[in-house]
Amino acid sequence: MGELADTIGKLKKVSTATIATCLFKKGLKNQFIQEVKPLKPGKPTMVGEAFTLRYIPAREDLNPIEVFKNPRHLQRVAVEECPKGAVLVIDSRKDARAASAGSILATRLMVRGVAGMVTDGGFRDSAEIADLDMPSYHHRPSAPTNLTLHQAIAVNEPIACGDVAVFPEDIIVGDDDGVMVIPAHLADEVANECLDITLFEAFVIQQVQNGKSIVGLYPLTDAAVQKEFEAWKGQNSKSS
Repeated sequence: MGELADTIGKLKKVSTATIATCLFKKGLKNQFIQEVKPLKPGKPTMVGEAFTLRYIPAREDLNPIEVFKNPRHLQRVAVEECPKGAVLVIDSRKDARAASAGSILATRLMVRGVAGMVTDGGFRDSAEIADLDMPSYHHRPSAPTNLTLHQAIAVNEPIACGDVAVFPEDIIVGDDDGVMVIPAHLADEVANECLDITLFEAFVIQQVQNGKSIVGLYPLTDAAVQKEFEAWKGQNSKSS
């Protein structure tokens, strides 16, 4: 648990863009959840292990509103069992015509200490969810109950979300650009590499702001600039 907490702490300091580049270097090109955005930009970076909920198309005889009276309805199970610090990731088949969840369930997740929630569909009560002290990501607002189109069918199994495969315990990272999925076995390695990339990019930004050309600097191909960076890194890495 300590190692996971350390990895999560590192990933909170890096951007989804940096993670995307790091994973691309490792041959993983399709880890950015497509067509989802934060309900409210500017919140702290969302990081946590994936806990999943999968929907299939609703069938009317199996999905009347009365199913919500069942305490083991899988949507309710997901909300009550998603671990503290995890991210609830919902496979809504990229269909935002009906809501994946609403503000009551989102509030319950927040109170339970969940790190955030993501759907490739839409949330109802979106303004209320946006104001919660918990990051949330969706495609667009959606008023109809999920029962009209979605039937909860599985909890904490592999899913698709925004054209990305999400496995339980993968690490989910969300910022204002969107949401990345890091395979669990790569998370610590990616976190360390991304911290190094972030430190280098801080050096690059400082150099560019001071009028330096990007040629030889970004990407770093000039040996003299490499020496400058090493000296700069020695002065700045301790405080990063």
